[in-house]
Amino acid sequence: MTLSRRETSERLDAHALAPKRSLGQNFVVDPNTVRRIARIAGVGPGDRVIEIGPGLGALTRALLDTGAEVTAVEIDGGLAAVLRQDLGDRVRIVEGDARAVDWAELLGPPNQGPPWVLVANLPYNVATPLIADLLDDVPAISRMLVMVQKEVAERLAAKPGTGAYGAVSVKVAYWAEGEVAGKVPATVFLPRPNVDSALVAIRRRPVPAVAADVTPTELFGLVRTGFAQRRKMLRRSLDGLAPAAVLARAFAAAGVRPEARAEELDVVAWGELARALRAAKLEAATAPTPAPAVPADPDRDRPEEAP
Repeated sequence: MTLSRRETSERLDAHALAPKRSLGQNFVVDPNTVRRIARIAGVGPGDRVIEIGPGLGALTRALLDTGAEVTAVEIDGGLAAVLRQDLGDRVRIVEGDARAVDWAELLGPPNQGPPWVLVANLPYNVATPLIADLLDDVPAISRMLVMVQKEVAERLAAKPGTGAYGAVSVKVAYWAEGEVAGKVPATVFLPRPNVDSALVAIRRRPVPAVAADVTPTELFGLVRTGFAQRRKMLRRSLDGLAPAAVLARAFAAAGVRPEARAEELDVVAWGELARALRAAKLEAATAPTPAPAVPADPDRDRPEEAP
């Protein structure tokens, strides 16, 4: 059984709790919405689900009803206590901040047992960095279905050449394939937020989209620099990384127009540019230094004076 708006309010009042703005708490109070999320997540018996920010457990209940095993990470001690009381042994509850959890210890090795699926209504204030961290550091999570602010969902799943496409879009594309899986109106939350939400589905790739000879640190450092001044041409926005001649060689080797802007490059093109820039810098650093010109001897060709 999921929780309605009235039941959510009653549970909060019964335990002297209230949504905390500091934690971005907006509880889903529409049973149809949580059942829809569980259905889109496509989980069932034998699946292992990680839920972040379960609140009073409305979505948790819908996930449990599918037969999946659920581990819920809740930062709010009061809510964690209610979850233990209401759901007992049906769910594993971990009290703590999801951005500080030892995920390797909690989830185990990536290839041990069924893959993990993240299904969560994420607080708006931590959604983007949390998803980025999980993609970078938690390979045991093979896919995600997360509810976030609509604009955030669009950025996570954006394609090159669109206004929503940015550095975080490249991050997602490097590790996974993302798509907006549906919209969620503000009316299904308590308290009601000032923005609409959306579901974004993220499925991790078997291997990253860019070959391993370009490291994530190298790639994303270049991407962040390019998008820091996204309205400028790349030859301008990247000019602090290398001399103009080195950049020109890198653009030519990568097949990237110097006049292009950051939003025009897909993740593969960014990888090619990172590789080419490294090679161009190395070539410039190892090129032999020309010998200094020898000044002309002004007396060399002067005729000898007669004695």
